[in-house]
Amino acid sequence: MRDLLPDRVGLLEAVVDRLIPADQDPGAIASGALAFVRERLLAESEAVRADLRSGMQALDQSCEALCGRPFMLASPSEQDRALKAHEREPWFVALSELAAEGFYADPGNGGNHDAVSWRMIGYDPNLPLEAAPSGRIADAGAIEEFYDAIVVGAGAGGGIVACLLAEAGHRVLVLERGRDHGDENPLTRDHLRNQRLSVYDHNAGPNIVGYPRVAVDAAGHARELRPHQPGYQNNAAAVGGGTLVYGAQAWRFHPDDFSMASRYGAPAGSSMADWPFDYEALAPYYERAEREIGVAGEAGHPAPRARPFPMPPAAGHASRRMLETGAKALGLSTFAAPLLINTVPRDGRAACVECGSCVGFPCPSDGKNGTQNTVLARAVKTGRCAIVDLAAVTEVNVDDEGEVSGVTFVRDEGRAVTRRVVRARAVVLCGGAIETARLLLLSRSPRHPQGLGNEHDLVGRNLQGHFSAIVHGLFDAPVYDRRGPGVTVATCRYNHGNPGIIGGSMIADDFIMLPVIFWKRALPPDLQRWGEPAKAFMRENYRRVIRLFAPVQDIPTPDSRVTLDDSVRDRWGSPVARLSGVAHPESVRTAEFMRDRALEWLRASGAVRVWNDPVLPRLSAGQHQAGTCRMGRDPRQSVTDEYGRVWGHRRLFIADGSLHPTNGGFNPVLTIMAVAFRNGEHIAQALRRA
Repeated sequence: MRDLLPDRVGLLEAVVDRLIPADQDPGAIASGALAFVRERLLAESEAVRADLRSGMQALDQSCEALCGRPFMLASPSEQDRALKAHEREPWFVALSELAAEGFYADPGNGGNHDAVSWRMIGYDPNLPLEAAPSGRIADAGAIEEFYDAIVVGAGAGGGIVACLLAEAGHRVLVLERGRDHGDENPLTRDHLRNQRLSVYDHNAGPNIVGYPRVAVDAAGHARELRPHQPGYQNNAAAVGGGTLVYGAQAWRFHPDDFSMASRYGAPAGSSMADWPFDYEALAPYYERAEREIGVAGEAGHPAPRARPFPMPPAAGHASRRMLETGAKALGLSTFAAPLLINTVPRDGRAACVECGSCVGFPCPSDGKNGTQNTVLARAVKTGRCAIVDLAAVTEVNVDDEGEVSGVTFVRDEGRAVTRRVVRARAVVLCGGAIETARLLLLSRSPRHPQGLGNEHDLVGRNLQGHFSAIVHGLFDAPVYDRRGPGVTVATCRYNHGNPGIIGGSMIADDFIMLPVIFWKRALPPDLQRWGEPAKAFMRENYRRVIRLFAPVQDIPTPDSRVTLDDSVRDRWGSPVARLSGVAHPESVRTAEFMRDRALEWLRASGAVRVWNDPVLPRLSAGQHQAGTCRMGRDPRQSVTDEYGRVWGHRRLFIADGSLHPTNGGFNPVLTIMAVAFRNGEHIAQALRRA
């Protein structure tokens, strides 16, 4: 192969053959994994290939020293002995990852011919034969000069606000920097390029070219990252936002999540704060989100509710039965996790087909309820809402008096790039906690030199997500069921009331793991990750492992934040987001506590072996990002009022997770939706009065 010496080509084949050896099932060579490895190496830099060449040369030399012959002439056991001496070296780790990707990922990536590894481990993607695309709703036709409202971002918050304003009679322009995927085939399943595992790209934006960020680690070292790389803290950029590809867990926050500072105080170094309203104020909007977007579930959550869920819960399978046994032994109450998924046909769309690869992908039956197939579709039907995709807002504009007057956006139309200024009576930012804060900071003017809403240096601070505890349990009997989505049972026993611990979280089983995700993220830490042991573990145990997760709410800190990095620019010439900070020590301690509770549940359920992901201090944001434009009652301590109106700007609003003072011990999307219904209702009334 190009850029490898001829003898190294044969050596590469010999090494990969031992990374995933043939036994009763095909190995790397017959499965096409070697071809995948070669293709990926050709796409790598010369520096990476040089490391591989020198590593394999050292391997050959150590094999000569160990057994008196070069690697290619050694016996399999001798080869494995030589490889063992190099297994921690970066070139070997990277080569093992490539081999596993070629062997366990989807056949569309070039390896795993005829899905041989999937048959070996018993994985069935359970996809339907036909798909039901939701249909495009974005239209880049004639854009007017003036609207009643411009909504920036077409995700969970933006879709709801746009719908409420349009249905209230206002003319609305929605600008989304990502694409409308509604005409694509949702059966496409690239296991290496999706929002759950983005090794080389991802399927729901933003484009990996032209949209970098800078991440600063705990030691102060800054790295420029592309959207699919770890540390970027990506959330999908698409019409529908993250709701296009989310797992759709639809949790209300616990009543105590709205008053964390009152209940626990503010730990040293934190910026813990209460919400400006309580659970009772948001409860009607939780109900509205469940009804109008569509949630399936059953009773069990500690938050009071006035009505039952609109749809019955998703069916529980083998893992739920196993976990319920353990919960009973521990005295834990459990219930089906609520999901924004149709369990029955609803609103002209089909029910879930239990495809087993829900999270990270669009829904093949269109039975997963996102904003793109619910409220945004409703908004367009009014005739008063225009949705423009691939439109990146670069600035919120102000007039000579410093009042918000509209936005400037750039749209890539293929052969031409257009830059437009559009005016409006109100601007609503719904780009997610990172991009909303960045846009406010970018919107500098003589009247607002630090950006909009940033008079007290609060915009971008308190970035948070969820510091999740993740554990695994191995069972004697199979617990895998090919029918998805996989999240079947949860407990809220540890959300609050844990002695000496601040907060807590729910614990639930996880979505069905794709085989390559299982290999990358679920193997026991002491397992040799190559050769016969790794292959045997996958074959024997893929169907016998349950994964539990507990999304611990971060304790906010002012130093976890979004700022601008003027040294790195995006494709439009704007400074990119610079992310810095690390989890508060109390967040780590709570995560360790929740880890231990989850491990207890697995053991009580009959797990014969348990292990966990390490709990390490880090910046937490990702798909659950929140907190950078927190709402409150005091302009000196918050960016907006309780309805998301930016202090000092009567025409500028926010309706996304950046408003959250704290982020709850649950997936936050239903809370984002409920707050958007509340804020959207208020904005519609404000526009009527203006």
